[in-house]
Amino acid sequence: MRNVIFTSLFCALISGGAVAQTSTTSPTPSPTAPADANAPLPGANSFTEGQAKSRLEASGYTNVGGLKKDDNGVWKGMATHSGAQVNVSLDYRGNITRN
Repeated sequence: MRNVIFTSLFCALISGGAVAQTSTTSPTPSPTAPADANAPLPGANSFTEGQAKSRLEASGYTNVGGLKKDDNGVWKGMATHSGAQVNVSLDYRGNITRN
């Protein structure tokens, strides 16, 4: 009887742990994921300057420079894409926009 109680208690404890697990990070889309139609989105951007630059380069931009995070948490800078110099933006969700 004692073993049954301990086994039941053990099973209850390990099964409850799996239910309590939640993600505290927002999903990070792939560099080639389509951008949100409303991008760049304002928000708390956790990308470092180096990560922002790497993400832009992974999406085909070269000569990425002048990256600055604005008051809305959006990284903005200059880059070259398909031979043209463009303004680029990277928001907290990883959406890349250019103009």
